Order: sequence, then structure tokens, then C-alpha cells
Amino acid sequence: MYVAHIAIMLPKKTTSLCPVCRKVIEAEIYEKDGKVMIKKSCPEHGFFEDVYWSDAEMFLRAEKYWPKEQTVKNPKYPVVDGCPFDCGLCDAHKTPTLLANIDITNRCNLRCPICFANANASGYVYEISYKQAVAMMRLLMENDPKPYAIQFSGGEPTIHPDFLKMVKEARRLGFVQVQVATNGIKLAEDATFAQKMLDAGMHTVYLQFDGIDERVYRIARGRDLFEVKKKAIEACRNTKPVPLSTVLVPTIVNGVNDDQVGKIFWFAVENMDVVRGINFQPVSFAGRIEDEEREKQRFTIPDLADRMEKATDGVISKKDWYPVPCVLPLFELAMALDNRPRAEFTIHPHCGAATYVFVRGKEIIPITQFIDVEGFLEEAKEIAEEVKGSKFAKIKGMAKAMRLLKYIDDKSMPEGMKIKEVIKEILGKRDKSSLSKFHWQSLYIGAMHFQDLYNYDIQRVMRCGIHYVTPDGRIIPFCAYNTGATYREEVEKRFSVPLEEWRKKHGES
Repeated sequence: MYVAHIAIMLPKKTTSLCPVCRKVIEAEIYEKDGKVMIKKSCPEHGFFEDVYWSDAEMFLRAEKYWPKEQTVKNPKYPVVDGCPFDCGLCDAHKTPTLLANIDITNRCNLRCPICFANANASGYVYEISYKQAVAMMRLLMENDPKPYAIQFSGGEPTIHPDFLKMVKEARRLGFVQVQVATNGIKLAEDATFAQKMLDAGMHTVYLQFDGIDERVYRIARGRDLFEVKKKAIEACRNTKPVPLSTVLVPTIVNGVNDDQVGKIFWFAVENMDVVRGINFQPVSFAGRIEDEEREKQRFTIPDLADRMEKATDGVISKKDWYPVPCVLPLFELAMALDNRPRAEFTIHPHCGAATYVFVRGKEIIPITQFIDVEGFLEEAKEIAEEVKGSKFAKIKGMAKAMRLLKYIDDKSMPEGMKIKEVIKEILGKRDKSSLSKFHWQSLYIGAMHFQDLYNYDIQRVMRCGIHYVTPDGRIIPFCAYNTGATYREEVEKRFSVPLEEWRKKHGES
């Protein structure tokens, strides 16, 4: 499950890209003044240094969760030029598709200076047809193992004329989770749209949400938007028979909206009937940026944990955060119980981190206060190894899995919480309905730090589990598609029309 032979130490070698010419160059990750840095030199363009993680202790703690590798059984491309230039996926990729992104348009009803994709800025319109979208989704489901989730993205996906039709087809094809990344304008302006999304099969709205102060939106998005966000959330709250699950997605830039971290958290707590989590995204710089400006605005996962600790007066501490691959033993246990292969969370331990908190009135209770997380995960790992491949694995495994309950402290657990019953149901059914009971009692707080050319670590790209699917039949890791090579520009230009031509054809000015 975890890779025991990987040394938990600094410094360490990796490979990166030159921020100017994008050639592969050697890089070193090392500690400096309590921070973890990455440095590299290009023979042509010189020396570059940046913060990798701003807390060395937190970095080394995450290192304990280096996962094993899991390759897809049907990669599309052989390794020729090496990562990140053979994407498709290639047969050297070490994590299957966990979440598939499908960009259905680069048109948008906003003009954000920090956006990856915008038709107004690029001068062309990339917008796939329903037929193309179906073919791309079918390609994903041909993967072995199959992906769990798909997220419609853009641009602004909700303005695509066939968006709801695509959502319905995604459910029909068997995606366990169907998501949309949206700015919320469509939901705020059309009171019926959230219900239409839920009826079509949407599970979760990932709502762009950079703070509760309009100042932040004017800087990052070019206009006041907080009231729009509240209307969008209200629309999701009012869907029937249940609220449409919503996750807030803030892009955090140091010195711009890092002061909003705590405010966003408390806003989520106040709206837990519809808001299920927060997925913070520390800023990824697009293109060239002056060193001084980059150093001033750089924000990493430990910075987020630090702001959260201060916002909660130490209740949520840095020690409450765990890297994403820590959940791997639970997936191994699930596979051992039902003898069915699954895509596993074998991503790099420094791509993301998360924790869960439970709320009782105004009291915040981190999951680590009543569950020995490390003991729980280690026990799950041992149980999975004991029952894997054995006869009557499900019966034996369920009996052994009851050992996990000893890591739950009843006395410290929030009053009225029935987490032991929920865990029993998760282990017994292992389906979305049982997992949802856990989420409805808690608030997920996570962070995913997408890379830019300055902090680029190719080891992270090789373990990426968030992949784009493209109209030409490729599956490309997020940080390769948006940052490393020039995949986004190549794909969009190949399947796009000039903006003015599109406007004339559709009668828009």
C-alpha cells in the first residue's frame, strides 16, 4: 500500500521543467529556513528557486504516505520522449484516472485574470458537441480500472446548450460521481437550473468561491460576485428532494485573499445543510511572472493549514491534515472485501491534503479528536492484507474490520453522533449512500495545489489522478495539460473556431 523503501528525508532529487523553454532539467528539493524549496538550473536560462511546501515538518510527515504505483491496464501511448510529453495516458503513468475533467467550452460569462481557459482572452471558441462529449466519456469508461468521477468544466460549462443532456448521459454511462465546476452565475440567475441539474443526475456543484468580501472578487474576477454566490448556494439548498451538494472552491493568492481562509470556513459552517466541503486551491501562476511578485503571492498547503489554525484558535491544527493517499488502506480493504479491482488513490503525497471536522452548535471538532486516524489506517492496511484473496474474504473481512472500532473514542465523540454505525454500514454496503451519511455529518476541508512552471515536479505529474479527456482520444494529467507541455493550447486550437466567426454564426456581438 505505502512504499516503505522511499526515504523520508531531504534533500532529494527530481526532474522539473525550465520555466522559459520548458525543457526537462534536473531539480533538487531541499530544506531552507524551515521551508521546503525546489531549485533547478537551465543551461540556457539560468537558475530558478521557489517554495515547494512552506513547512518542512509538515512535508516530512506527508512523506510517510508515499503510495504504491497503480498503472492503467490499457495505456494509450508508449513512452518516447518521457514525462510530460507522451500523455495519452502513457504506460509510465502511476495513477489511474480518479477524477476526469471534461472541458465542454471555453466560453464564459466572466473574464477572470487567474483563469486557465477563456475564449475572450484566447480569441477562439473551443466548444465540443454532445456527440464528442459522449465519445470522450465512453473512452474514459473503457479504462481499466474505470474512473469514479467526472467533472464538467470550462470556461463556464453551464452555458453550453447541451450541458444537462451531457450530465444525464454521464450518469447513464456509470460514473459514480458527476460534478460541475461553475462560477454560479447561471444558478443565481435561473432559479430552476439547480433543480434541473439535480434531476439530470448531478451530484455535486464545485462553486468558485474566493471569499466573502467583494474586494476580493473585484481583484480576482473583475466584478462584485459575493451576492451571486449566495444566490447560487440558496438555489442548491432549495432543490428537492434533497439539497444539491455544494463544495466551495477558493483560489488563494497570498496578499490578495489569504485573509479570507477563516471567513470562508465559517461561512461553510453556517451553511452546512448544503455546503459539504471546501476545496482550497493555492494559486498556480500562468506564464512568466517577476520573482519578487511570485515570492510575494506564493501560497502553499502548509500556509493554508497555518491560516486555518489561526482562524479556529488552534482547534484545527496542522497535525489534523493528512495527504490524500493516506486513504489507500481503505480502498485496499474495500477491494479485499468484495474482490473487485478499483482505481486507487496512488497520487503523490504532496499534491493535496485534507481533514474532516464535525460541528456541534458553534463547537468545531476535528476528526482527529475522537478517531486515532493513524492507528485506524494502519489497522485497515493489516486487515486488507490478511483477507486479500482468501476464501470467504467478505465474511472474514467484515468480522476482522470490527477491530477498527477500537480506534474511535466514544467519550470524545460529538453528542448524538453515530459514526460507529456509519462505519459499519460503509464496510457492509460500500456504496455511495452509506458514504454520504458520513459526509452529511461532517465538513470536508481540503487543498489541491496544482503546479506551475516554477514549482514543477515531474514526479507529481506521473502520479496525478485528475485527468483531462480530449476530443482526439487522449487522457492527460491536469498539471501536464494546463502547465507543463502545451497540450491545452494545442487541443483547443485544433478543435476551435475564431471568436469572431463563432459570434457571427451564433448571432452574438
